[in-house]
Amino acid sequence: MVKVFADGGYIYKGREIVCMAEDFSSDRVSNFLTAQGEDIVSKDEMIKNTMTYSILEAHNVSDNVKGLRLKFDALASHDITYVGIIQTARASALEQFPIPYVLTNCHNSLCAVGGTINEDDHIFGLSAAKKYGGIYVPAHQAVIHQYMREMMAKSGSMILGSDSHTRYGALGTLAIGEGGPELVKQILGKTYDIAYPKVVGIYLENKPKKGVGPQDVALSLIKEVFSKGIVKNKVLEFIGPGIFDLSVDFRSGIDVMTTETTCLSSIWMTDDKVKEYYEIHKRPDAYKKMEPKSIAYYDSIIKIDLSKIKPMIALPFHPSNVYSMEDLITNPYDVLSIAEKEANLQLEDSALKLNLVDKIVDGKIKVDQGIIAGCAGGSYENIVNAANIIKGSFVGDDYYNISVYPASQPIYMSLIKNGVIPTLMQAGANIKTAFCGPCFGASDVPGNKTLSIRHTTRNFPSREGSKPSDGQISSVALMDALSIAATSANKGYLTPATDIDFDDYIPNYEFDDAIYNNRVYFGFSKPNKNEDLRFGPNIKDWPKMKSLSENIMLKIDSVILDSVTTTDELIPSGETSSYRSNPLKLAEFTLSRKDPGYVDRAKASKNFDLELEAGYMNLREELKAIVDKVMDAKGINEDERADFLSKTNFGSCIFALKPGDGSAREQAASCQRVLGGLANISVEYATKRYRSNLINWGMLPFTLAKGEAVNFEVGDIILIEGIKEALISGESKFEALCIGKDKKEKVLLELNDLTKPEKEILLAGSLINSYQK
Repeated sequence: MVKVFADGGYIYKGREIVCMAEDFSSDRVSNFLTAQGEDIVSKDEMIKNTMTYSILEAHNVSDNVKGLRLKFDALASHDITYVGIIQTARASALEQFPIPYVLTNCHNSLCAVGGTINEDDHIFGLSAAKKYGGIYVPAHQAVIHQYMREMMAKSGSMILGSDSHTRYGALGTLAIGEGGPELVKQILGKTYDIAYPKVVGIYLENKPKKGVGPQDVALSLIKEVFSKGIVKNKVLEFIGPGIFDLSVDFRSGIDVMTTETTCLSSIWMTDDKVKEYYEIHKRPDAYKKMEPKSIAYYDSIIKIDLSKIKPMIALPFHPSNVYSMEDLITNPYDVLSIAEKEANLQLEDSALKLNLVDKIVDGKIKVDQGIIAGCAGGSYENIVNAANIIKGSFVGDDYYNISVYPASQPIYMSLIKNGVIPTLMQAGANIKTAFCGPCFGASDVPGNKTLSIRHTTRNFPSREGSKPSDGQISSVALMDALSIAATSANKGYLTPATDIDFDDYIPNYEFDDAIYNNRVYFGFSKPNKNEDLRFGPNIKDWPKMKSLSENIMLKIDSVILDSVTTTDELIPSGETSSYRSNPLKLAEFTLSRKDPGYVDRAKASKNFDLELEAGYMNLREELKAIVDKVMDAKGINEDERADFLSKTNFGSCIFALKPGDGSAREQAASCQRVLGGLANISVEYATKRYRSNLINWGMLPFTLAKGEAVNFEVGDIILIEGIKEALISGESKFEALCIGKDKKEKVLLELNDLTKPEKEILLAGSLINSYQK
């Protein structure tokens, strides 16, 4: 089904495997090339033959492809990120958007929380598009990634988005999801700086069975690679003959879920189906045939036999917690008991306990809700096939219900014209407008102790919208739209689509561009400097942030020992998203579901730093006692302390084993910074984007040096002397002193692979400070 060749291999024009690295012989490759009438080339040249290399090289403005400095062709944000991005860019002398920047409104579209604040953000976004020359897509028109597919993707181009699921590889676009500050850099004419990434060939062969959908393929891939970390921060290049039997919608459904593998980006070979897609969307010039050149070398190869993929399900609480539906239905008690136990480990500090086993009714699994939505599930073909499966059946009048969200108004219009929407409505499905809410808990929040099956992107704890602090718990299992429809036809009893005999005919899709032409504001290259930005009362500027001092003193304000910590746990999604234009208000929610005491502890650390500014001799006795304990341990006498502390910043710090999986949202870092965060310490960071967010907000992303084993506790104080000078001089290892209640030990910390601009940002105290300089 899915087989990994970690050592890589050699593939001819993306279609034929010449040999795996373990079977490599130079004569074998040379003989193959000679037989094909190709020139014999070195391995270094074969590395350059990937699609990835050609795209990155074309967008690199440095003279060294190993140290990429990339400029993108377009940018994309939605309404929980664009306000902060524009506010940051404004603080750094923004005058005009230099490349197309699309501001979509698909996350706070309901305008249901906090009075006027959501619509105030939308009004601000439109005024910014007018002032700086942007493209503004009003609420309910399209989810961010569907609009970018339909209107902005181009074969061979690069797009940067402030959403982790920025993936348009199936259309030949190398797209990357990052935190907002990375978009600020592009807006201000700077570059996206990374080392040249490794490239993994995803070799598809054969054809999926009827009833198997794109989510089934994606979950099979995620299951195989996530826990092993074998594609982390790499580019996935989809190749192989299996691609050409897949529709573009099917490819995009797999592609958007590659984010959950922790890869950097993805790119696919293009063909006449992609050409037709661009023609349907009235952008024929956007198409270019893309395939690897001659023999291309891949650092790893993953073979997927599409014919062996079965309907899959990702049980709570992660997209990698994947089982075949066949195994689950055959052994419901065994599988659900294991999943329940693993899920409850993530809720160990809560009185709440998830119970999945009670979903077994008369030997069958009965779920409570179905959702087909967003950039993963809301495609034209997914919804047509869902209607094909459910046609003639009905959901029933019991507790089970299903909602369907077409990903854009043009898709919705075509589904109406083709009679698909009436079919779904007659079966009892609720049809809603384009909205990302089901992906992050802003709509269709299921009932307490219920299980929702969703063709969306994630199923992290509480991401469906429940509030553990209020005694609530519900959960999500990820499935393909086809099996959700089959389950709906069976009135909520879990059913794979392969068990249903259905007509899989897909009527032609008709794209009506009048929908966008009559509603979207197209302002690129037409800025109006006289336009006033329109601020609501919730839109606040970023607070001042200090530059890095000579020394730093950190207080551990939270310790998280989960194997992986998601950005949803660092800053919860759902209704909190509505406050993301107000840094101080949003910061109140930091770690609220994972460590409710963190905010008060972090605020105390921030106040401590403010007191240090007033001078050592003015410290309150309880704070002076803490400082004196550290100074005594370091051997700094009383006469030197005032001078030493005048060159020392005190800040909050979180220790987590592997933080940052999931969303690109920079608020997972900025909220810590607003509360006085100065650094994080981890064993490793789950994603590049989270580490970049820390840096851009002036937080030092320390990792423990190899071999270090420290039992950090809340309240521990860590002193690092000479951090500023060491950073300037290029040091990557830093000796720290950790002082706790009953501990005094040295700790070796590391800051590896920092680029020159990243060092400048850390020294300045934030991206904003750096650019203001």
